[in-house]
Amino acid sequence: MITEGVDQRTRSILARMGCVLRDVAVWGVTVDEDAMAQTRFVNVWTKLRAFELYEYDRVVLVDADMLVTRNMDELMDLPLGPYAIGAGLACTCNPNRIATYPAGWVPENCGYALRPHPPLPAHLAHDAHHRLNSGLVVLDPDRARTAQMHAYVREEPERVRRYCFPDQDLLADAFRGSFWPLPWYYNALKTLRRCHPDLWDDSEVRNIHFILEHLHDVWWDAYWALASEPQQVGLSRDEWARWIDVHLS
Repeated sequence: MITEGVDQRTRSILARMGCVLRDVAVWGVTVDEDAMAQTRFVNVWTKLRAFELYEYDRVVLVDADMLVTRNMDELMDLPLGPYAIGAGLACTCNPNRIATYPAGWVPENCGYALRPHPPLPAHLAHDAHHRLNSGLVVLDPDRARTAQMHAYVREEPERVRRYCFPDQDLLADAFRGSFWPLPWYYNALKTLRRCHPDLWDDSEVRNIHFILEHLHDVWWDAYWALASEPQQVGLSRDEWARWIDVHLS
């Protein structure tokens, strides 16, 4: 999914990599940016256009700051209830003590402390436990659910203004009671390795989510492996070097 702001050169590179490109409109939520809990997330609403890919029965939404390390095709067949979604829990431990995070984001409220893991939806009674991380979301596109999400934003403007992480906070509210927690390794938040070492197992990781800092060596290893063989993505070495200069320097 790309918006009109994506330039033609980037579109060409994506197409040559084998991506099917779909233009989508920016979802501009009418909320004063200064009133948002964290204004840096004000543009993330557009990712929820994935719910509008109606030509597909199943979509697995994966954020760009993730590195897939193991096949996850089974998510395409994961049973979901009516209007349900699958996603990993939000880790509310806040190990870096980021002041702008909600006050309730403390280790004792973290859903990843619940056992067994993943917990059943009925066990997510605590307000913090039903929070999800939207880095990876398994969803079945549905027009009625899309309309309900847009209606919620219109009808609950004060709550939306207080969202700390707009897209995932909206999903947590809209899908409360129909959110199915996925095992940690489909959205392996880097903080889990530090905060929940009893869960983390390097051999089980399917998909690393590069939030905050550490585990960066894994990302760079994958990056340089790709950079050493640019023809794998349909680019000459010179084109790849130019792309790096423009986008990464």
